[in-house]
Amino acid sequence: MVLLSEIKQPSDASIIARKILAAVTASHSFDQHDLELTANIGLSTYPEDGQDAEILLKNADTAMYEGKERGRNGYQFFNQDMNARTIGRQSIEAELRGALKRHEFVLHYQPKINLQTGKITGVEALVRWLHPDRGLVSPLQFIPLAEECGLIVPIGQWVLREACKQVQDWIAAGLPAVPVAVNVSSVEFRSEGFLENLRAILKDTRLDPRYLELELTESVLMQHAESSVSVLNTLKSIGVRLAVDDFGTGYSSLSYLKRFPIDSLKIDQSFVHDITAGTDDATIVSAVISMARSLRQCVIAEGVETEEQVTFLQAHSCDEAQGYYFSKPVVAHQLAKLLETGIAPFAPHASASVPV
Repeated sequence: MVLLSEIKQPSDASIIARKILAAVTASHSFDQHDLELTANIGLSTYPEDGQDAEILLKNADTAMYEGKERGRNGYQFFNQDMNARTIGRQSIEAELRGALKRHEFVLHYQPKINLQTGKITGVEALVRWLHPDRGLVSPLQFIPLAEECGLIVPIGQWVLREACKQVQDWIAAGLPAVPVAVNVSSVEFRSEGFLENLRAILKDTRLDPRYLELELTESVLMQHAESSVSVLNTLKSIGVRLAVDDFGTGYSSLSYLKRFPIDSLKIDQSFVHDITAGTDDATIVSAVISMARSLRQCVIAEGVETEEQVTFLQAHSCDEAQGYYFSKPVVAHQLAKLLETGIAPFAPHASASVPV
């Protein structure tokens, strides 16, 4: 907490805030290591934002968290609109805490397609919150909040167990056996007991580990790269598959990418969207495909929506794709039908679309 008792106007506080940020975020050397720190500052002013210290601190804290949502290394002044958003977040958080007990979460599944054979080669499990009053709540609304308040770990455990159980049920029903991909958040990946819990779920659901794929973003892996290598090697020894999600949007090091025992790279949909529009995205996607193939990794394009995108990806030897062009995420029984019938009439170098 910093108290500025002699400023004449709020803009004076912003000058101090920028100086503090510059000092904190400057490179610091410690024990032969360069440390890069980030910071966010929230500001409230007297008497506009509060009449006493408790309210001023509370509102400055609210402003700080609002600033965090907009990115690192910045400052944010409090405004009254933030109170309404804070109350809304608190309401969602309270309901989120009881959602698991009330069985309000459901999984939708989106197929991955082999671009040469047209066959379904896997599915991605995507969690949805079916709120009794709000209806389907977007993951963008509750996943970040779940990470902040610590609920992402029990939610992630539920997703992992439910996805494994569902794939085992499909296999038992005689449907084609395909792996299920589950997204793992940073909080979950670093949580105590992550590996033990995963082993217990595989044992309880009797799922062969080769039918489980864990998707982790570049930023998750690179936050603690050395320890990530150790955890990933353990996961590989268990037999699960590993994928880097949203590739190209983080800050991965190619040297670590070579060390990580990764099976697949998923090209983020932000690059796929404009690959046929004459932009640099086409060059980036082509380069990622070439790099992945040289590392003997499968490359998957996300967010594929048009025939032109499919044609481009096929021409550049992309292995797999997923997106609305083939199928939206669907509930388990609808995905079972797709496993039974396939994504018709898709064929290599031919158009296809199965709206669901």
